[in-house]
Amino acid sequence: MSAPVGRPTTAELLARYDRPGPRYTSYPTAVEFHPGFTEQDYRERLAAADAQADAPLSIYAHLPFCEERCLYCGCNVVITKHRDVADRYLEHVMREVDLLARHLPRRRRVSQMHWGGGTPTYYPPADLERLFNALAQRFTFTDDAEIGIEVDPRVTSEAHVAALRRLGFNRISMGVQDFAPEVQEAVHRVQSYELTRALIERSRAEGFHSVNIDLIYGLPYQSAAGFGRTLEQVVTLRPERVAVYSFAYVPWIKAHMKHIPTDALPDATLKLGLLALTIDAFTRAGYRQIGMDHFALPEDELARATEARTLHRNFMGYTVQTARDMVALGISGIGDIQGAYAQNVKKLPEYYAALDEGRFPIERGITLEVDDVVRRHVITNLMCNFHLDVRELERRFDLSFRDAFATELAELTDADSPASHGLIEVTPEAIEVTPLGRLFVRNVCMVFDRRLRAKATPERPVFSRTV
Repeated sequence: MSAPVGRPTTAELLARYDRPGPRYTSYPTAVEFHPGFTEQDYRERLAAADAQADAPLSIYAHLPFCEERCLYCGCNVVITKHRDVADRYLEHVMREVDLLARHLPRRRRVSQMHWGGGTPTYYPPADLERLFNALAQRFTFTDDAEIGIEVDPRVTSEAHVAALRRLGFNRISMGVQDFAPEVQEAVHRVQSYELTRALIERSRAEGFHSVNIDLIYGLPYQSAAGFGRTLEQVVTLRPERVAVYSFAYVPWIKAHMKHIPTDALPDATLKLGLLALTIDAFTRAGYRQIGMDHFALPEDELARATEARTLHRNFMGYTVQTARDMVALGISGIGDIQGAYAQNVKKLPEYYAALDEGRFPIERGITLEVDDVVRRHVITNLMCNFHLDVRELERRFDLSFRDAFATELAELTDADSPASHGLIEVTPEAIEVTPLGRLFVRNVCMVFDRRLRAKATPERPVFSRTV
């Protein structure tokens, strides 16, 4: 499985590898979900999950409301200042909570919960407490449960922070993206360093033991000097975790991105430079690189899991929790349960109609084939730990890796391949992603994506670019 050593230049690597590709928050990816997976299929999966009464669950709740739209946002959001719309939605989410609990009468332990959006703190503290109590009355959190929430410093008050901590939230995450004023104005997200620092200080004073900051590289008007200043400012805040995402510019999916000045977007070379700058800034500050786009302080659980190669990944991000089933609440939420992915409808009227009729608002999903399960294991390990233990995989799935992945091994190790370019090292025992390869780990994983390989070239891109 060895390959000749060739070391192309950065420009050559970008020319070869900077192309549309999945981020692999799931495998199969969401583009494979289909309406043939129905609400009845979801009920059957819940019944199978309930049979494993002692196993903990993960819960994701999607609260989609925002007062203003950020132009970089790829999430499913609802922009409105009409609070009655948000009130009606909250009532229906609580109906979904009740419906879910009735289908899981024996499986009520939760080891991980996350509320995302939108902006969950769009709601006043009393409404957030109502939703939390609806869940806490039906489910029991484990002693070490991760209970996290995404907040926007521009709308999150001291009362919000105090209420969330009192309820039991222990992790708080906030977007920054970039502190440079010209970048903030271009993407309609004006948020000062001082405002962000004040919210972090308040969160720590209330007892939150983990703060996460989100950054994005690849936004309009970003430069090495400007983003470097942002990185320096974030380091002074000393968040326990930092997520640094490549901007997914997908105007064919998110029409509001057409308002972004395309001539101001960094090219692939600058984007890669911003990523390299990011890695250098945080590793010099003592952070450990986690997966492809996260950083954590050495004492953080994610850092310890990375060292032990036990890191996990689900739709809520990287985690040390091992709950095998995740259920999702709210529009567009995606659950991962008993060998299937299930996604809720994306539109409010359809969501309300289903719950008014006592139905789960399932729109589409997919049941994993045996081959999907094997490939998910491969891709997850490469994405999380930059390492695949070939022998362990062979024992787990009772197969010969060389036989099952002959095509992939040839593509990985031929004369013009990730191995020859120095992105991976391949032996009979393992596949190891090198430090250089971490910049292109999505491309390495794409080699193992049978469904992507089988598709004809689409007329237009489906995924964002890998760099």
